[in-house]
Amino acid sequence: MLEFNQFTLMRQSNCRHLFKKVEVSLKVVKPEVAENKEAGIKILIPNGEFYASKVCDTFEEAIDLDVEALVKQLVKYKEKQRSK
Repeated sequence: MLEFNQFTLMRQSNCRHLFKKVEVSLKVVKPEVAENKEAGIKILIPNGEFYASKVCDTFEEAIDLDVEALVKQLVKYKEKQRSK
């Protein structure tokens, strides 16, 4: 599951040459409620990092939302780099 989502992130962002490291953290948030699965993804690049964290019903849903958020961040970063 994690490898698939990392692959999806790299394919969608088209910035994989920038990635130094990708860290994924999964944890169950207490108290036990419906939305208690938290997924966080951190991407380290040479001059900074990108991070997204979501809490959902399932880890899969949280990771999908994280990937969407990170793709938006990476697109903004690329646009900013092009304008320099």
